[in-house]
Amino acid sequence: MNAPTDFIALKTRQQAAWASGDYAVIGTTLQLVGESLAEACDLRWDERVLDVAAGNGNATLAAARRGARVTSTDYVPTLLERGAERAQAERLDVQFQVADVEELPFDDASFDVVLSTFGVMFAPDHARSAAEMARVCRPGGRIGLANWTPEGFIGQLFKTLGRQLPPPAGVQPPSLWGTEAHLRELFGSTAAKIDATPRLFNFRYRSAAHFIDVFRTWYGPVHKAFAALPPDKAQALESDLTELLNRLNRGGPTALVVPSEYLEIVITRR
Repeated sequence: MNAPTDFIALKTRQQAAWASGDYAVIGTTLQLVGESLAEACDLRWDERVLDVAAGNGNATLAAARRGARVTSTDYVPTLLERGAERAQAERLDVQFQVADVEELPFDDASFDVVLSTFGVMFAPDHARSAAEMARVCRPGGRIGLANWTPEGFIGQLFKTLGRQLPPPAGVQPPSLWGTEAHLRELFGSTAAKIDATPRLFNFRYRSAAHFIDVFRTWYGPVHKAFAALPPDKAQALESDLTELLNRLNRGGPTALVVPSEYLEIVITRR
């Protein structure tokens, strides 16, 4: 019989990974996704919005720019600090609070809209995370998500990492959040409607080598993967990532432009 997964120990390691490097260097390039999600959720002035696993605040800023009253949460304090710096620069009134999406410190039905862009999908306990998001969203409210798909570039990137550094046993892949079937399994009992739209985000860098250098320096999971591998396996990982990037590149010989599919989801709360 398999031993139960130790989610507490796993989340401790995850927190360390996301706190390493500086995700904001990567995260700010994804701002377009937050803007698109805010529009998909049709945000209204003065609506109460919660951004969970907010990272450096892409969905947070997008919602605040539309007049929402936003609470931005993450379990990595340094990421919230980056979001707060951005909000202050734009004179946006946002509340920042350290919180774990699997145990949100808010009352039932506290928010009109709950958002997450490429955040909640990385929480290890999928069912608990979904239940918490649904719990704090009022009936008739919306839950808006942007999640990488298994078949898209980031889904393939994590599979490539997994060949050299296998993920923990008993944990569902984050990219399952990018499939309609899994979303219906997670939210089916609390959703009146689930709308899912495939979209593309283009990663733009000088070259495969430039992408790898940026991600291994600043993007926690890739940073930690390279740090954990012996030199020969680190070299194998670099070769595998280079092959993946060059195969998907549509930018020609002088630039790297890699489309990455994600699913934009709007769930109407029952």
